[in-house]
Formats: sequence, C-alpha cells, structure tokens
Amino acid sequence: MIDRSIFENKTAAYYTLGCKLNFAETSALGRQLSQAGITRAQKGQKADICIINTCSVTELADKKGRQAIRKIIRQHPEAFVVVTGCYAQLKPDEIAAIEGVDLILGSEQKHDVLKYLTNLEKKDKSKIVVSETRRIKAFAPSLSADDRTRYFLKVQDGCNYFCTYCTIPFARGRSRNAPIAQLVRQAEEAAGEGGKEIVLTGVNIGDFGRTTNESFFDLLKALDEVEGIERFRISSIEPDLLTDEIIRFVADSKRFAPHFHIPLQAGSDAVLKLMKRKYDTALFRHKIEKIKETMPDAFIGVDVIVGVRGETDEYFSESAAFVDSLPVSQLHVFTYSERPGTQALKIPYVVDPKVKHERSKTLLDISEKKLLRFYRSQQGTRRKVLFEHTRHGRKMMGFTENYVKIVSDYDASLVNRVIEIEIGKLDEKHMAMEAIFLNHQKQKCK
Repeated sequence: MIDRSIFENKTAAYYTLGCKLNFAETSALGRQLSQAGITRAQKGQKADICIINTCSVTELADKKGRQAIRKIIRQHPEAFVVVTGCYAQLKPDEIAAIEGVDLILGSEQKHDVLKYLTNLEKKDKSKIVVSETRRIKAFAPSLSADDRTRYFLKVQDGCNYFCTYCTIPFARGRSRNAPIAQLVRQAEEAAGEGGKEIVLTGVNIGDFGRTTNESFFDLLKALDEVEGIERFRISSIEPDLLTDEIIRFVADSKRFAPHFHIPLQAGSDAVLKLMKRKYDTALFRHKIEKIKETMPDAFIGVDVIVGVRGETDEYFSESAAFVDSLPVSQLHVFTYSERPGTQALKIPYVVDPKVKHERSKTLLDISEKKLLRFYRSQQGTRRKVLFEHTRHGRKMMGFTENYVKIVSDYDASLVNRVIEIEIGKLDEKHMAMEAIFLNHQKQKCK
C-alpha cells in the first residue's frame, strides 16, 4: 500500500526531453501524481518533487539530459529529484554521479512512479531501479494534450528492429501495445474534453498488434469512427510497414490527415544494408509515389541520417541524389552520433565531423527547396485549418490537414476550431502562409 499522507500539500514539476512519446508519457505521470493529491508547481515556484523524463537518441541528447538535470537541481535545491526515460534506462550510473539526484527509474518502472515515492527525504546516494532490457514488458497508456490544440495518443512502445546505429530497443524493450478498444476509449476521452486533433505516437507504430493479435490497419479503421475528433495524424511509420492498403485507406478516410512522416535514414542501398534497415530505395520510392498518386497534396516528411559509419563520399552522393529526386515535402536531417553498445561501432569507415556538417547542410538546402516548392503549390487552394491557442504577438497559427502552417490575426473565437480557408501568400521568413477567410466576416490577413 502507498502511504498517500506523505503527498499532502506537495507540489511537483515536470521536465521532458526528446520525442512526442516522452511528452505523452510525462503527461501520464503527471496524472498519476495529481490523483495522489500532488499539485503541479506553478511557474517560479519551488517544487517538492521534480520528475525529469530524458532522451538518449544521440550523444548530444545525453549531454542535454545531464545539463537539464543539473539546472533543475539548482532551481529546486530541496526537491526530491526523479530521473527516468531512455537515458536513465541506458546509463543510470552516469545519472547517479550527479549530486542531488534521488531516484532513477528505468523504462519498466517509470509508469508506476508512486510505488517508488515511499519517502521524499533526500539522501546522499541515488537509488537506482532499472530492469534488464529483456524484462521490459509493461505498456502504460498515455494521452497528453499540448498547448497547440492537439492530443498525443501513445499506441505502441518498444522496437524489435535493432538497426545497427540505434539504442532505442535497449532503452524501451520489445514492441508492445495496448488493445484497440482501450485506445478508442482514450480517443473518445480526448473528444469529450474538446480535442479536435490526435497524433498517434509510439516507437514503431506500424508494428502495432504484436501483443494483442491486432493490426495497425485495424486500429486506423476503429479510430476513424470516433465522433468528435476532426482529424488523426500518423506520427512516423516505417516504410516497410506502410502498406498500400493503409495509404488507400488514409486517402478515403473520414478523419486521417494526408500527412506522412517516414524514416528513410539513407538514400543509398549499401548504407541501408549497413544500417540493417528492412527495405531498399526501390521500396521507399514506391511508397512515396503511391502516396502522391492517391493524395497529390499530401505532406510527406522524411528522416535522414548523415555521416553514419560506412557512408563514403560516393554513398552520400547517391543518398543526396535519391532524396532530391523524391516528391517529398521536407527532410528532417540528423547527424550520426556514436552510441556505445551498437553494432555500428564495428563498421570501420568513420566520417570526419566537418564532413558530417557539410553533408547535413547539403540535405538541409535540399529540404528548404522542397518545402518552398510544396508551400507555393498550395497557394490558392482551399483547406481546413485548426487554429491553436498559442498567441504570437498579434498573430495566431494553425495547420491545415496537409500540414501547411497558416498565420492569421489573433481571434480568440477561432481557437480550437476547424475553419475552411483559402491559402494566401507565403511568408518565407516565418515559413507560414496567410489565411484568406471565405465567409467575408474577416478581412484578408496581412
């Protein structure tokens, strides 16, 4: 039994680094503590408990994690400090060496944080509670709302792929998921709270169904029937798991947005083999062309990693030419970082840091060109935009179903509403397009 008396009049502060999945999970942790009577600390208030949810996707992420932990300890010197997340799972001893950390929880333990908050007294030594990767089996449902008028629904966790450069399977364990019925109930809960848009998150969401004998396609069909939600977005899906059936479904669905985020990682078949990815460039091109064939105005974002071990100048040239030839909307470019324990360290060819930087710039230039082209192609079209809460001076922002950023004069009556507009001119400085309202109740936005 948890002694909830220790939580009386206590406040907690939450800090999240990394992906949208982490943000969804931090939100779930916050609800746990709230139900136990712990209130969220206000801005500037000294908290009694600090929970830091970390990332470890790159060496830089580890460094940012350490910096964030030290900063938070300085801001809340008397707080009981809990560190969890991928960095905590992979390198708990590094975190334990930071003075002021009280409790370190691994991926299996973080979803049951109250169980470990038995005593909020600070001690000289950190307590580490981390399971071996093979013992990480729990799936904790998470539904979070951000301040941009959208919800994030965690549908899957873990990964079975073991790509040579990646530590995620070691940090999060094997692929697992919640049953579809439970996820539908959570989506209905978001709708009941006034949510209009839900982003489906996970580590490898296309692999959904391993623990429940269901499929990702079944999940999409079930969510498409949830009343009150205007649109769903698929956050990121592996190309080998993005079936033609799913693409056709999204094109004809009631609520799924024509917006895809697909990790390519390398546009060279030789490098894809070194990475142990489960597809080649021919399959990837087929998926992109299939999307554009069925949804010509779909937004397609693509992840690419530069400077991995084994990426020679020739292989990078192949990769750059390949991504340049694809009808995609934007590239998300990541610089390869050495990760201890990964198979990539056995690959002999190492790319110089300066060369990595040059390659990154090359791909970012291609991305900028593609995004400009896509945005300009949308001028004059009619789209539905969901306006957000956040105020930017006298302006407000929103996104169309195909992920075009729209700007308008701030109007509180439009917040969290889906409004049909005509897309006007492009502001290249802010990479946003003006909203031209169709009902003539508003003037053309400047």
